[in-house]
Amino acid sequence: MNIQSIQEQYQLIAQLLESKRLGEALTQLDAFLQSSGNWQLSNKLEQIKLSYQYMLQYMKQGTTDPERHRLYQQLLTETWEISDQTRLTLLDEVSDHYYHSLRKNAKWYPKEYTLPVLQRILEGFADEMAVSQLDNYKKVDAILKRHEEIVKMIFLTTWSNSSWTAEEKKQAENMLRSETIPVDAVCIFVSAVTLSLMECFDERKLHWLLDGIGHSDPQINQRALVGLVIILNLYPSRLAFYPELMARISLCKENPNFSRQLTHIYIQLLRSQDTEKINKKMREEILPGMMKSVNIMRNMKFDFEEMDENDFNPEWEQAISQSGLGDKIREMNDLQLEGADVYMSTFAQLKGFPFFKEPHNWFYPFNKVHSSVIHQVGLGKSDKVSVLSIVLQSDFFCNSDKYSFCFTIAEIPEAQRDAMLQQLFPQEQDITVEELNKTGKAREEVISNQYIHDLYRFFKLSQRREEFRNIFKEEIALHRNPVLKDFFSTPTQLAGIADFHFTKEHLVEALEIYQLLIAKQQANADIFQKTGFCLQKEKRYEEAIDAYLKADVLKPEHLWTLRHLATCYRQMKDFDVALKYYRRVEGIQPENRNILFYIGSCLTELRQYDEALQYFFKLDFLENNCIKAWRGIGWCSFVNGKHEQAMKYYDRILSGKPYATDYLNAGHAAWVLGHIEKAARLYGKAMAESGSKDTFLSTFEKDREILLKQGISEEDIPLMLDIIE
Repeated sequence: MNIQSIQEQYQLIAQLLESKRLGEALTQLDAFLQSSGNWQLSNKLEQIKLSYQYMLQYMKQGTTDPERHRLYQQLLTETWEISDQTRLTLLDEVSDHYYHSLRKNAKWYPKEYTLPVLQRILEGFADEMAVSQLDNYKKVDAILKRHEEIVKMIFLTTWSNSSWTAEEKKQAENMLRSETIPVDAVCIFVSAVTLSLMECFDERKLHWLLDGIGHSDPQINQRALVGLVIILNLYPSRLAFYPELMARISLCKENPNFSRQLTHIYIQLLRSQDTEKINKKMREEILPGMMKSVNIMRNMKFDFEEMDENDFNPEWEQAISQSGLGDKIREMNDLQLEGADVYMSTFAQLKGFPFFKEPHNWFYPFNKVHSSVIHQVGLGKSDKVSVLSIVLQSDFFCNSDKYSFCFTIAEIPEAQRDAMLQQLFPQEQDITVEELNKTGKAREEVISNQYIHDLYRFFKLSQRREEFRNIFKEEIALHRNPVLKDFFSTPTQLAGIADFHFTKEHLVEALEIYQLLIAKQQANADIFQKTGFCLQKEKRYEEAIDAYLKADVLKPEHLWTLRHLATCYRQMKDFDVALKYYRRVEGIQPENRNILFYIGSCLTELRQYDEALQYFFKLDFLENNCIKAWRGIGWCSFVNGKHEQAMKYYDRILSGKPYATDYLNAGHAAWVLGHIEKAARLYGKAMAESGSKDTFLSTFEKDREILLKQGISEEDIPLMLDIIE
């Protein structure tokens, strides 16, 4: 079997199990197992088949069995687990992915290096470093490299282990309980467990992640929580087969912080899916705009000689305002503060260092005593403000990017590097990193943000990215997840998620949640307004009107609601009702130019030309050279028999940048006035601007009845069409 056929057969079995069609699933799995040659899995399957046959036989005989449902659930679960292992066994033989090469090559690490042995080695790391410090760090490189080799071994063995035994789970629990094991090692362990679960579902590993959420160190508990969310999103229906897991997750509702943290991670995962859009905005708008603004500033002439040295030149503020630099800086700061990944495109170019060839290094929390950076930033280096310390301690840079920055700095000669840092941030500035960040201990939200950014880079940029399921390319809808949806049940949480989608213009996703709030009878006027707006953008005007009308009841005479109601009715060509709403808006804003135009347009559609002309003239008075007003005046004048006036305004329009319809309407006016040659020339330009003769004729035909009412002979129309130039 090849990779595709293995995956297809597995998916078929999974679908049957999800639909609780166990008999068919067992038949398919039996054939699936034949290809693997795994006698242990075959024996387990035979036991399941036998148990299921007995269950069906007892049921057929009418035997009452209070344990039948529990046993059936267990058989489904065990069958799915055998399917998981069969799939991996078959893929091990045909796939060249690193994961499968680790699984089938059992000789890549010494068997005596069990997890407890590796844990004891890690627990001695702090003592080794203390001894090294007494000896002036002479053996520090060897100590660090041994430590990192052990961490790598833990990562690879954990990742490639698809199913923990009960003993292995206890060993993993000891990793969490240890008070002396370095935090970075446990963090890497959490990431390995998460990646392992992405390859294959394992109940014991999920229980361990739930244990990890309760860890006292935020670096560990936030990674565990992010990992749990990712796995539950990937296996939305699988948890139903594990009631003990479901019960444990349900108990998390008793923790008041859990739902808050879960909501933050949900929104941050959604925000990460917009990273490409943000990077494009950074590349094409914000950074070029800032560079352009800086150039404008450089060209300003400031009168430094006449100023008092402690006084700010008022021209500076004006220059910054005019250049747009302040707006660009604020826009970038706003993106940073909301947790957006604004540095992805910058650091994407800095992931070619050897450090990033090892998968586990993408998940390392930044540590100044890592062997790859210790000689640049560790071993008693100053924490005074510098470019380096700002980057390494900043909340805005994820761990992966901090390593990238260190490697880049290391390639600059030391003398030049020190001179650069001293020039930008003088050494005599006695400011500590803690004073710079003002955050004290790392906040939970910052840690989860940085970790999600690390994950995004791994799935997007790592050399083996094609071997992994990219979670950021899949739908993330935790409010619909069978396991997690109850954690997003409050109106405040749902509205917050919906509003995030709304502000990011994910209108379909926002609409779904707004409608859920409406169904729960938890909607206010704002939610009805936003629901109407989403529906309007989807061109579902009747439904939008229904939402807007409810908003109007809850918040009467709201200008925004009235305008959008008018627009929806106008789009439905119900001009009479649209006009009523536009007039209500006019009562609030009598000189709103757009409203004046739309009132005139509705009156025109209702053939109330005299009143329509009054509005178009008022618009022309309020706004100089208003071509929209001229078009309205021209057309209303023409259909109302005021042909000279119509021609006057069409001549004005044609002196600017006219459309094809402007030439057409001007041609009508010229023809009715008896200017045949001018009319033919204008029609010719209309045809040229229309792109094709057929398009022109179709538009012309719509005006046939109007031309006849204005005195054009039916017999003359085909003649005019033949003389058009």
